[in-house]
Amino acid sequence: MPLLRTNYKPSIIFKSGFISTVYSGLIRHLKIKQVRERIYLSDGDFLDLDWSYSNISTKKVAIILHGMEGNAQRPYVSGVARYLNLNHYDAICVNFRGCSGAKNNKFFSFHSGQSNDLAEVIDHVLEKYSYKFIYLKGISLGGNIVLKYLGETLAIPTQIKAAMAVSTPVDIASSSKELHKFKNYLFHIYFMIGLKFKLKQKQLQFPNKISRLSLWRIWTLRSFDELYTSRANGFKNAADYYDKSNSLQFLPKINIPVLILNALNDSFLTETCYPYIIAEENPFIHLETPKYGGHVGFILPGKVYYNELRAVEFFQNSNKFL
Repeated sequence: MPLLRTNYKPSIIFKSGFISTVYSGLIRHLKIKQVRERIYLSDGDFLDLDWSYSNISTKKVAIILHGMEGNAQRPYVSGVARYLNLNHYDAICVNFRGCSGAKNNKFFSFHSGQSNDLAEVIDHVLEKYSYKFIYLKGISLGGNIVLKYLGETLAIPTQIKAAMAVSTPVDIASSSKELHKFKNYLFHIYFMIGLKFKLKQKQLQFPNKISRLSLWRIWTLRSFDELYTSRANGFKNAADYYDKSNSLQFLPKINIPVLILNALNDSFLTETCYPYIIAEENPFIHLETPKYGGHVGFILPGKVYYNELRAVEFFQNSNKFL
């Protein structure tokens, strides 16, 4: 599928990737009514799902996955849900393990390749509800999970009609290196504050699995993945975790319509996170790379952002791409 032309034209101030990223992630505020459902996973852990609903009965539901150190109440997540609700989709905003405000039961929490949890959410929806049309939307880390799930799963449920990934680091290893550069210093600190706080809670919860000394050795995202994420989730090391979890390798196998929206001024992404060749070769991959947008920015005047508009447009027209 050829590279898609983009219609995203922000105001002058939001042409800055940094301002766009910060405003969307930390300053934007939205109100949305959500109802929480807790589901229990096959390994004995749980996930909290925050539902919001269309004002009319519908057979369409969207499952939305947040990014690193996010949750279902973040405006970049709830904004998507709100606009989908207005267009007659129910929405499920998934809180990853340990991200809903409640400690999860296992030593490990969430990671970039945890597609098995998404599969269990989908199974739960199929077993308990009667939706005929299921759509997936992942943001940043959540986008990598969505793409990995679609490319590695041999039998995608027929109810899943389309998906969208926004600001997605499809090459996790290169994106991780980018996050360690000086231009992303403030973002790096922000992520580490949240991750270290959660890891301290894990140390109190599982003192025999991680020592206080180990906590002091973790000061960067790379060391966090080397000493905790990889070991807690059964990988050899951080490199092995990145190699097996990145979605880039699974993109050629995707066989339902997918829109990847990655801004060219996203400071978290590298050249390999814009899979032009794969998009040209796989008719199901639609790649849109606007010049502006930052990381999960895509700000427009009013209450609706560009990535939210594109989700509804793409989902509504996805049958044309089959």
